[in-house]
Amino acid sequence: MKIGITEVAARAEVSEATVSRVINRRAGVSAKTREAVERAMAELGYERTTRGQIVAVITPWLSNPWFADVAELIEAALAPHGLKGVLCPALPGGIQEREFVSALAEHGVAAVVFLSASNTLDDPDPETCEILAARRIPFVGVNGGFEGHSMPVLSTDDVMAAELAVDHLWRLGHRRIGMASGPVGNRPADRRVDGFADAMRRRGVDDPSSLVMRQYYTIEGGQSATAALLGRGITAVVAASDFMALGAIRAIRREGLRVPEDVSVVGYDGSMIMEFVDPPLTTVRQPIDRLAKEVARSVVALVSGRGVPAGELMFSPELLVRSSTAAPKA
Repeated sequence: MKIGITEVAARAEVSEATVSRVINRRAGVSAKTREAVERAMAELGYERTTRGQIVAVITPWLSNPWFADVAELIEAALAPHGLKGVLCPALPGGIQEREFVSALAEHGVAAVVFLSASNTLDDPDPETCEILAARRIPFVGVNGGFEGHSMPVLSTDDVMAAELAVDHLWRLGHRRIGMASGPVGNRPADRRVDGFADAMRRRGVDDPSSLVMRQYYTIEGGQSATAALLGRGITAVVAASDFMALGAIRAIRREGLRVPEDVSVVGYDGSMIMEFVDPPLTTVRQPIDRLAKEVARSVVALVSGRGVPAGELMFSPELLVRSSTAAPKA
């Protein structure tokens, strides 16, 4: 026998309208009633339909091609399951992000994907995810999760990424390697800095923290950080994003130096367009195809009421060697 909302309503002793509101995760249902309906659905084996449901992808920096690429891949992976991805650009942890979540929850969104949004911050506004948790709207994090909430988190191994970049430059002969990383309190940036420091210490560098500059994930941030690093005699820069790497190249050239003849540069993210900049950028690529597919898999399972493993799943990055790195001058 096919289980419908009539059977669920009878088991939970509520109206069919109430069951509908719970299924569509709308407001106007008490936590106790919502729990009773969810329990009845589980007991009867009722499965939510996914057809036509909205999945919000909250992400910053759509001007950055990496975020646009990942968001597009997530949308494409959700579509065959009847789910429609909607992009919500908002600065991490800002008021706009919370307003997006509040409005989406009110309109019965099926799930939310935090793509390097407030889930990457050390001390995010707790109200953002609490709104979703109260409505039992599932959410997934990319490159970070919310403490105190059981959720799937799909991340690139930032420590391994730093090791790949340092190892490449070290093998070329560089010993004064600097890092231009993102701001303090951004978890991926903090992890990359930790990975960089560990990689340098293993190679006998006593004080790698003196070779790290923290700035924003922008071209200007990379330029500022690299200008400071050049004053410390570095011959190579590991940037925490491809955009920061472009800023590093600008800073190097403004000092009358050349890339890679005088200073080598390694980026991070692996956007396809970085193959066509001047010089083509050596970068550590995040495996966005596998990330997007796993995000979609988790979302589909959660929306359908099936359990998924909680905790963080790490994906291995890969080094793409191009023309922005070379052996240092003798």
